[in-house]
Order: sequence, then C-alpha cells, then structure tokens
Amino acid sequence: MAEKSVPVRDTVRPAVECGLEPRRQMPIRPQPNMTKRADRRFLPVSSVSAGAAIVLALGMFAGLPTACFADDGPKPDPSGIATGDKTTAVDAAGNSFVVSEPSDKAAPDYATNKKAFDDYQAQAAKEPLAVKLADSVGHVRVATNFAWTLNTGYLVLFMQAGFALLTCGLVRKKNAAHLMMLNFAAYVFAFIAYYAVGYAFQFGAVAINAAPTNLGGIPTLNHFLIGSGQWGFVGGKGFFLTGPAYDSASNCLTLFEVVFMETAGYIIVGAICERITFWAFLLCELFIGAILYPISGCWAWGGGWLSQLGSTLHLGHGYVDFAGSTVVHAVGGFCAMALAIILGPRLGKYGPGGKIRVFPAHNIVYVVTGTFILLFGWMGFNPGSTLGATDLRISVVAVNTNLAAVAGSAAAMLLWYFLFGEPDITMACNGMLAGLVAITAPCAFVSPTSAVVIGILAGLLVCGGVVFNDRVLKVDDPCGAISVHGYCGWLGAVSVGIFADGVYGSGWNGVGATSYLGHAGQGVTGLLHGDTRQFLCQLMGATLYAVWAFGATYVVFWGVNKAKSMRVSPESEESGLDVPEFGVPGYPEDALVTAPY
Repeated sequence: MAEKSVPVRDTVRPAVECGLEPRRQMPIRPQPNMTKRADRRFLPVSSVSAGAAIVLALGMFAGLPTACFADDGPKPDPSGIATGDKTTAVDAAGNSFVVSEPSDKAAPDYATNKKAFDDYQAQAAKEPLAVKLADSVGHVRVATNFAWTLNTGYLVLFMQAGFALLTCGLVRKKNAAHLMMLNFAAYVFAFIAYYAVGYAFQFGAVAINAAPTNLGGIPTLNHFLIGSGQWGFVGGKGFFLTGPAYDSASNCLTLFEVVFMETAGYIIVGAICERITFWAFLLCELFIGAILYPISGCWAWGGGWLSQLGSTLHLGHGYVDFAGSTVVHAVGGFCAMALAIILGPRLGKYGPGGKIRVFPAHNIVYVVTGTFILLFGWMGFNPGSTLGATDLRISVVAVNTNLAAVAGSAAAMLLWYFLFGEPDITMACNGMLAGLVAITAPCAFVSPTSAVVIGILAGLLVCGGVVFNDRVLKVDDPCGAISVHGYCGWLGAVSVGIFADGVYGSGWNGVGATSYLGHAGQGVTGLLHGDTRQFLCQLMGATLYAVWAFGATYVVFWGVNKAKSMRVSPESEESGLDVPEFGVPGYPEDALVTAPY
C-alpha cells in the first residue's frame, strides 16, 4: 500500500507550479475551541466503549460455565494430550494408517474397500504394538504441524510493524502519531471483536466440510448458525472461545486465523487516514473483526457454501483461495474503498477544475523498511496456510510468493520509468505488495513461471488502479490500499481459475479425491489446463467478495456517517491530527523554540 505519484506531469511539480497555494503547516498551539470539540467527541467514544464493554462482560460471564459443559458431541481437548493419534498418522501421499470401514454398500468399489478394511483389522489384531506406535506417530505429526502453524502465525503478526511503518511513512509528518495509533488500535479492537463472535462466525462449523486435518480436525466445531450441510453461511460454535473452542487445536487455528483477520483490519488504515475520527475508526475495526471478515471467511475457509460449489453445482473444486487474496485482501481493500468514498477526499487533494495535488510521503525510509517487513511476514502468510510442515508443497509456495513479489515490483518500477522518465520508489513498493497480494490465492496451485506472470500483471494493474482511482473515480486513497489489496486481490483469485496446473490440491473441498478430469491425483486446475468451470467459479466468487465488502461497508457506515460525521473538523485536519485527536505530536521537537545562546 505505498503512496503514489499521479501519472500526469504537471501534478508531480511543486504546488506553486500547479497553481495551488501551498498550505502552511500550522504551529502546534492550543486551539480555543478544542475543549468543545473534545466534549462533542466524548459522547460517541463513551457510547462505543460502554457498549463494547457491556457486550464483552456479558459474553465472558455467560461463557465461563460452558468451559466444562457436557454434551453428546466430540469433547474438546484443552490440554492437548488427546489430540493426534493413529487416525492422524498418514504417509507422504496422505493415505491414512487406519483403514475406515466402508458404509455405502451400493458403491462400485465397496468390495475392494471392505477387503482392505478386513485386512487392516486382521493385521492390527496380530500387531497391537504397531497400532500403539501409530498413536505416537500421529500425535507427533500433529504437534509438528502445531509448531509450524504457530510460528508462521507469529510471522504474520509481525506484518503489523510493516503496515505501521509503511502507512506512517507515506502520510504527512503532521499525522505520523495518528497513523501509528490507528495501526495499534486496529490490532486491539479487531482482535476483541474476533474473540467475542468473529471466530465462531468463521470457523464454528469448520469440522463439517473443511476440517483442518493437519491440526487434528477440530471435531468440536461442527454447527452452522445459518444454513446447514453444504449450504452453510455462518458458523455457530466457539463464541468467546469457550466450550467447543476451548481446545488446543482450535486455539492453534485461532492464533493463525486472527492475524489474517487483522491484516484485513490494517488495510483500511491506508485509505482512510488523515481525516477519520478515532471513535469512527474503532467502529470500523469492530465491524471488520465481528461481522464483515468472519462471515465471508466462513464461505470459503469455514466449510461454507462457496467452497462447496464443486459438489453442489459442479463448479470445479468449488471456490479456492489458498491464503486470502480475496478472503483477506479484497475484503479489506473494497471495505477501504467504501469508507474512503463516505469520508471524501482530504482537504486540498483536488484543486480548481479537479486538478490533483500530490501529498508526498514524509519518510521514504519507513516506506521501504515497512515493505520488506511485509515481504518477510508473507513467508508466514502463504506457506503457513498449509497448516502443516508435513505438507512439503511449502517450498513451492515460498518460491512462488517471492517470484511474484519481485516481478510485480519490477513491472511497476519499469512502467513508471518508461512513462515518466524516473522510477518512483513508492510505486516500486506498491508493485511488490501487489505481486504478493495477487499470488496469495494461487501460490500453492501454480508453477514458478506462472507466479512471475501473475506478479507482472499485478504490477501493471496496481499502477493503472492508482491512476483510475485518483483521476476517474476521484477516490482519495493516500497509501494506494484500494488498488494494491482490492483490485489485485480480485486478480489473485481469478488467477487460480486461469493458471492452476492440477499438480496440487487433489480432493480439495471434497472434489476429485480419486480422480478429476479423468486423471488420478489431479488437483485444482485452471482454464489454461482444461477446466473452464473452475475459472467461472473463481470469477464469480472473487466478484462476490468485492461486492460484499464494498456493499456491506457502505450501507452500514453511510448510516453511521449520517447520524454523526465520521470525519474530523477542518481545523484539526489542517493542523494535523496528532494533537487534536491524541494529544501528542509525532515529532515534538518540531514545536520547540530554542532561546538564542
């Protein structure tokens, strides 16, 4: 999400040459009406805080007695000693040590499967020590995957530092503390919302259609709140991480998935900064963590209806998004677009006749450092989405992720250089992030060559998207978040339907476990390799995510903004938001006046 130079020569000149009077940085001094403005802000802030506190308190107290609640379903394993046994011991091809008894006597291969089961039972009776050893092997396998998943989750968590540096560096100096506070608060409040209801909405029924077998399956999360079977829309177990969610495997998944949700929450910072009030921003984060992200996340990753379209409507393997080009990035990007439209452009962004005024980044060092931290964190984002170190496809995923990143950066850098005679470092950073976003959905399903092509397409798209937003839509996006995450997220999901080569993903979403498109072991396959239906499913699903994120956000916050403006006062925006919103300047030494020696 890097700041951009608009591709029209007269817009990158100094403001005086563009015919715009430069705006003076106002000195930091007490404002006579600041107390009144603070009083006016007190009511919404108090309402948000009190409402959130009451809901959380009620939920936590209601959840305490359910930790040991007994029912007829699978029991949670909070201690972790019962998770992983012979049923989770598998070979390199994913074949289970335990042979299950076939139940469908009408199946054409029933006789073969019944013989295999009987043979297994006979061997197990002869060698009980081998069966007992398999319990240990299965436990160690799950434990290894726990360690992998948690450690890659920590890498994704570190991306918050990258987002903070990136967005802070891209804005004007007078709003530096404001940007840091938004990034910090995003983690705090979105996590609270996800803990309360978001995780349950997203993964409360994951065991039904999308059990994370690398983590032991989490059989306790098995109920949809809305929908059922292959037409589930919202999960229904695990609120406040109590009862069935108070489980070692469930908590491992929670840690990994909450940092993905937080990524969607960070994305909006880059598009709405420098003019949003703090109370309104907190509402946005609560909305993302509790409603927007979890509900649509259930559709693709929680076993919901979108992932099951391969079985219900025979659309390929159903909707496929390996690590979140749309589930995370497009949701965050198009949510950011709706909020940016509601807030309107920053003061002075568009001059007479709609002429664009560029606000340069105040710290390029922060921008580049933040970009590399994000690249590093993405090594957890994409490879970690296997949820297991025992899935050796992680090496291909890691290489594809890096290749798309550098290809996207090179494409954006060279395009800007060709058009304007000078490379733009912020657009080069934009291109790298665009490549990362676009490869996030297809990273496990494509070859390295395809990853380079996807990265190049993303690098070109992010440049065009920045210009389109600025000059055509007139949407003020200070950090390019809409183009990087929204547009390139959509591209990433569609790329699965184009470039997936069928090498990986056999049985994905329950489709083609034995054979697909007439080939044994065939995985997720795209248009270039013969599967038109997968392409159609990806195109439909990616567009649906864009419409959902933009539409739901716009409807909710259009109403909020009508009730009370989400935007800071013009005086605060003019002077910078550090002091009016938070009371502390990002660079306090700028306000010091030294006496002559």
